Amino acid sequence: MAHASVSFWLSQVLGPGAGAPASPGAGAEAGSASRPSLDGDATADVCIVGAGFTGLWTAYYLKKAQPSLGVTVLEQRFAGYGASGRNGGWLTNSVTGGREQYVASHGRAGAQAMQSAMTASVHEVIRVAEAEGIDADIALGGELNVARNPAQLARLHDWAEGEAGWTDVDAELLDAGQASARIAVDGTLGGLWQPHCARIQPAKLVRGLASVVERLGVELHENTTVAAIEPRAVGRPARAVTARGNVDADVVVRATEGFTARLPGAHRAWVPLNSSLIVTEPLSDAQWDAIGWANRDTLGDLAHVYMYAQRTADGRIAFGGRGVPYHFGSRFDPDGGTPRVTVRSLRDLLVRFFPVLSGVRVADAWSGVLGVPRDWAATVGLARASGLAWAGGYVGTGVTATNLAGRTLADLVLERYSELTTLPWVGHRVRNWEIEPLRYIAVNGLYKAYGMADRAEDRGRTSTSAIARIADWVSGHK
Repeated sequence: MAHASVSFWLSQVLGPGAGAPASPGAGAEAGSASRPSLDGDATADVCIVGAGFTGLWTAYYLKKAQPSLGVTVLEQRFAGYGASGRNGGWLTNSVTGGREQYVASHGRAGAQAMQSAMTASVHEVIRVAEAEGIDADIALGGELNVARNPAQLARLHDWAEGEAGWTDVDAELLDAGQASARIAVDGTLGGLWQPHCARIQPAKLVRGLASVVERLGVELHENTTVAAIEPRAVGRPARAVTARGNVDADVVVRATEGFTARLPGAHRAWVPLNSSLIVTEPLSDAQWDAIGWANRDTLGDLAHVYMYAQRTADGRIAFGGRGVPYHFGSRFDPDGGTPRVTVRSLRDLLVRFFPVLSGVRVADAWSGVLGVPRDWAATVGLARASGLAWAGGYVGTGVTATNLAGRTLADLVLERYSELTTLPWVGHRVRNWEIEPLRYIAVNGLYKAYGMADRAEDRGRTSTSAIARIADWVSGHK
């Protein structure tokens, strides 16, 4: 099976030939995009680097708030080419890195404000998609996480107990029968379900959003790689530097997420971790009858090396997890090539979850990178003196968190100080990751440790492995 350079999601929107880079000096080509590249130096009120969810939501809310504002977006390939068009399609209210970090730094009220903002953002994305006529196969079916061994079940019960004290969460602890009635995962011992999560087709959402911001008057240039982002200097504003020309702006927003490591001086800021997905051929009615999944919940589990899945609008299962998590020197394949061993591993896990699919064919596989901060905490902010703004580090919650980031950045840029600009992730700074080879050894060693812990638990260990607890402490992901 050949693995395309784009995701199944993007191929549904753009066609199977999508993904080839434009030839030097050319605009975007058919099959990848139709928007022109930057052609010479330009100025803007706000320049946004990256046409994924973060950049496009920021552009959307800026133009909605102040239509006269000059907003330019620069994208190295085409809108949605990165993680925004490759993710698992979970529009969930989970707080990146967990709420406890914000309890420690901003008190319980600050953590609750962050949780409430994430829950509200789920419903804001759905509202905007409906208002703007974006058909992204959205189904608000909730999120189901299942436990399949005693150690996972113990973590599930701890998780449910912790969720009970927070508003705007509404989680329900399910026994084995209740969880299996929603989705018949083999070996289910229990589940936790919460209603504030929707299944989406992410490429349809990001591509639709790109068209919306263009209609609002945003200048969107594709096949325009930003080589550097420079702060304000004497005699000129902040600047995005490209081979096709520079864009000077009062504010330059870095919205590059997993691609941030490619910018000068940023290779240790957020580690680009790979995540991979497979998608099956369409399932038969008999297979769906055996599996259930009638409510279109998103599906996850309590393993340390976790999986994530959805039932697609066209009757397939998209099933994801970690492949090769990290490459030396923060290198990665921007085209998302997926090793066959990763495809086999994901398919094997899919069949363990659903034995009825033992003969199922994998129709496509792809990968993408997400930006992971050293403390697993997302951040958004604006340094007014330098004219530089940023957002990212979502670690898997980006379909929702990008909307919240876009609204927050719009308020910061326009100096509209609001409830959003006081959220605890605003202005958050984190130390860099370790230098190589320590970074390579640590990240890949941690995932090996998590894999060992999962295997020990599958063999019957009834409590969380000490290996996993140590890995959590080392990684900062508690």
